[in-house]
Amino acid sequence: MAFIYPSFLWALLGLIIPIIIHLFFFKRFKKVYFSNTKFLKEIKEETSSRNRLKNLLVLLARCLAIAALVFAFAQPFIKKSDEIVTGQKEVSIFIDNSYSMLGEQENVPLLELAKQRAREIVSAYGPNDKFQILTHEFDGRFQRLISKDDALSVIDGVTEVPFVNDLSNVLKRQNAILKADNKISYLITDFQKSITDIDSWQDSTMKVNLIPIQASFQKNVSIDSAWFASPVPILNQNNKLVIKLTNYGEVEAEGIKITFSMDGQDKPVGIKSIPANSSIIDTVNISLTTAGKKQAKISITDYPILFDDDYYISFEIAEKITILALNENSSNKYLRALFTGVSYFALDEQFTNQVQYQKFNDYQLIILNDLNQISSGLGAELDKYIRTGGKVLVFPSFTASVNEYNSFLASVGASSLLGKKDEVAEVANVNTTEFIFSDVFELNKSNIKLPIAQTYYGFGQSGVQGESILDFRNGASFLKKFKIDGGQLYLSASPLSEEKNNLVQNAEIFVPMLYKIAIARNIPDNLAYTIGKNKLIDIDNINQSSSEMTYKIKGENEFIPGQSNLGKTVVLDVGNQISKAGYYQVILGTEVFKNLAFNFNRKESDLSVLTSSDLNTKISANPSFSIIDKDAQNGITELLKQNDVGIPLWKYFLIAVLVFLLIEMLLIRFMK
Repeated sequence: MAFIYPSFLWALLGLIIPIIIHLFFFKRFKKVYFSNTKFLKEIKEETSSRNRLKNLLVLLARCLAIAALVFAFAQPFIKKSDEIVTGQKEVSIFIDNSYSMLGEQENVPLLELAKQRAREIVSAYGPNDKFQILTHEFDGRFQRLISKDDALSVIDGVTEVPFVNDLSNVLKRQNAILKADNKISYLITDFQKSITDIDSWQDSTMKVNLIPIQASFQKNVSIDSAWFASPVPILNQNNKLVIKLTNYGEVEAEGIKITFSMDGQDKPVGIKSIPANSSIIDTVNISLTTAGKKQAKISITDYPILFDDDYYISFEIAEKITILALNENSSNKYLRALFTGVSYFALDEQFTNQVQYQKFNDYQLIILNDLNQISSGLGAELDKYIRTGGKVLVFPSFTASVNEYNSFLASVGASSLLGKKDEVAEVANVNTTEFIFSDVFELNKSNIKLPIAQTYYGFGQSGVQGESILDFRNGASFLKKFKIDGGQLYLSASPLSEEKNNLVQNAEIFVPMLYKIAIARNIPDNLAYTIGKNKLIDIDNINQSSSEMTYKIKGENEFIPGQSNLGKTVVLDVGNQISKAGYYQVILGTEVFKNLAFNFNRKESDLSVLTSSDLNTKISANPSFSIIDKDAQNGITELLKQNDVGIPLWKYFLIAVLVFLLIEMLLIRFMK
C-alpha cells in the first residue's frame, strides 16, 4: 500500500490525545469500611474490571477512528504496477476536431463522443493536477496549463475546424508544454492512416494513451484537385480544365454527378462511376470570351462526407498582353503585322538608343530584334527583368558582336552562341510536349511545312542547356528555351530575316510560336489554395517603391494579413484566419487587386483508419504507449484512476471512520 499524500500521516500523532484523556479522566473512589464487606468487595472488583474493559474498548474505537480519518486524507492506494508515481500531474488531452470527426458511432457524432471522453479523463484526476486541452487549431490559447474546472469549460467549447495535423506534431506540442516528471498524454481521435505517424515518436518520458473513436462507415468521394492543361488559359479558345476525382471507399461509387459553375451559370459535366480505392481524371472545356478576374467551382454529389465535394478555383485573363520590340535600325514588319492585327496583344517598339529601362516591368514579353550588340547596361536590366518573372525572345543579328551576346547569355546562365554556319538547314522536329506547340497541330505534324535556314548560329555546351523547341534535321537547335529563376529566355539560332530563313513565311509555326511565347508563364498562378496548408501567398507588387501600401483580404470576414515586401512580389501571411472554403479578395485601397480561392484540406478525405491491431504494431517499439479500446472506454474514469493512481482505498477508510464512531457510541450506550 502507498499514499498519494504521505505527509498527512504526521497527523497520527493526534492519537496521543484520546490516550491522555483516557489516562487522566477517571474517577477516584473513597474507601468505605463496613462490618461485613465480603460480598461488597466481590461486587466492587467485578464492576471495576468491567469499567476498565469498556474504557479500553472505547479508547480503541476512538483511536481507530482517528487513524482511519488520517489514512483517508493521505489517500492510500494499492499499486497495480511499479510505474505508478505520486505528486501533481500534468495531463495533455488532444481532441481531434477535424472534419473526419463529423461521422457517427451509434448515431452519436464522433466529436461529441470525443469531448465526453475528454471530460471523463479530466474527472479521473485530482483538483491539484494541471491540464492542457489541445485541438487541430494549435492556437496559442491551447499552449498553457489550466485547472480542472477550466479544462472542462474549454472542452465544452471545442468545435470542428478545417485544419488537420499529423499526430507526431500533436505529440511534439504536448511534450513541449508538459514539464513535470508526471506528464501524461491522451490522443482522442479516429486514427486515420493519413495522419497517424506515431511510430516515428521515440520519446519515452511522456506516457501516451491512445483512445480510438471511430465511425462505422468507410465511404467517400472527393474532388482532389483541378488544373488547366496549359500553363495559362487563353482568351477566345476552349481551355481544358482537368479534374481529379478519388473514391476512398471499399466499393465502386456510382452515379457521381459533376457540375461546373462560372459567371452564375451551372454546366453539367457528366455522371461518372469510380472504382473502389481509385482515381479518375476528367476534363471540362471552358470557353473564355471575356477578360478579367474569374471565379469557378466544380461540384459533385456525394454523401455523407460533404466538405470535399466542392472545389473552388480563381484565375485571371489579362485584358491585353503587352509586348516590347527592341530594334537596332528599323522595325520588323512581320512583328507589327502579327501583333497589331489582334486586339488581345499590344505591341510597342523602341530603338536601342531610346530604351526606357524603367518600363520593362510593364511588358509580358521583350523581343530583341536584330541587335548588333547588347550593352552591359541593357544586359543587366534584361537579367533583372528575366529573374523577376519576365520573358525575353532573342533574334540575334548576323553582324552582331558574338562576345557581347555571350557576355549577356553567360550572365543569365544560358548557352553561348558559336560561330555562324553558312549552310542550309531544315527544321525537322517540333517539340509538341512543350506549351509553345502543345495543342497547336490537330493533324499529323509531318504534313506541316517547316522553316528552312540558310545561315544560323550554333549553341555552345556551357551554361544551362535549356529545352529545344525547334530542331534542325542535323540535330542542331533552331529555337531554345531557358528557365531562369522566375522568368524565361527564348534564343533563336537565326535572325528574323527573310534573307536568312523563311520562318516568317511559315504561319503554321511563326504565328503560334510568337503568340504562345507571349502568353506563356514559367510559374502558373495558383488556381486554388488549401486552408491550413498554404498560409503564405505570393502576389505581384504593383508599387515596389512604396512600403505604405496595406493589403486586406475579404471573404466571410475582413482582415489584414501579415505582409513582407520582396521587391517585385509581396508575401501575404494569412495564418489560420481563413477557415471556410470559398472565394476571397485581396483588396488594395478600395480596389479588388486579386481573387483567391481556398479549399478544405483533402488530407482527411481518405477515411481509412488504423485498427487496434494496426495501432499495436505501430506502438510495439515504445513501451510508453498504451491503447484504451472501445470496451474499456465505457468505464474510463475508474480505469484511469486505477492505472494512474492504483486502487484507491480512501473511501474504505472513511467508511471505517464511521464504523468505529458507531462502535464507540454503542459501547458507551449499551455496555454496562
